[in-house]
Amino acid sequence: MLQLFPTGFEEVEHTDGGIELVAYTDAGGEERLWQAFGGARSSPVEPGWEDRWRDFHRPVSVGQLWVGPPWETPAPGLGAVVIDPGRAFGTGAHATTRLCLALLQEQPLGSLLDIGCGSGVLSIAAAVLGFAPVLAVDNDPAAVEATLANAAANGVTLSAELVAGDEPLPPAEVAVANISAASVAALSGRVDAARLITSGYLITDEPAVVGYERLDRRRIDGWVADVHARV
Repeated sequence: MLQLFPTGFEEVEHTDGGIELVAYTDAGGEERLWQAFGGARSSPVEPGWEDRWRDFHRPVSVGQLWVGPPWETPAPGLGAVVIDPGRAFGTGAHATTRLCLALLQEQPLGSLLDIGCGSGVLSIAAAVLGFAPVLAVDNDPAAVEATLANAAANGVTLSAELVAGDEPLPPAEVAVANISAASVAALSGRVDAARLITSGYLITDEPAVVGYERLDRRRIDGWVADVHARV
């Protein structure tokens, strides 16, 4: 399906436990399905199907911040972080992002490093909150590009750079890494920050970063975020 429809397709769960793969296409696409799988069924779709994906992207409010897509109206009185989900990587609605956003608001303002920035949600939110300077880093050029584009769209000032997965990271007063448990553990010897916020993993994970002790742990729906202090 990825080869036939690289721009995307839909997974529809059925009550019997099966999953149906759905592609919105034309007669030529239907023919490709027949050739690839030896069978397919088709049915007309209602007008507006091309915008159905928007229903899956809803805004969230976390403390002083509102994070949402550009077609939603920011909540009054909150700092707005507008992320276009068409750029992929994440929009702020995931539990780990919300945890990081909440913990960021409890840290003293200063310089901030966003490790594995993705779409730049956390970097942009930090700039909105008043952290400065803000530096976002990622090992994916597309993430750096998306972060810079989203920062420009939000009118905030930050820097974004490409880094390798093993090189030392620039120092900062606060660092945040919403990545994976294994990637968090791999930050040992690379990160230089007084405070380190980590997430991207489940409550059963206990990643340790050499040179840091865990001060706090927050959880949402089985996902967690930790605050570490340098020792």
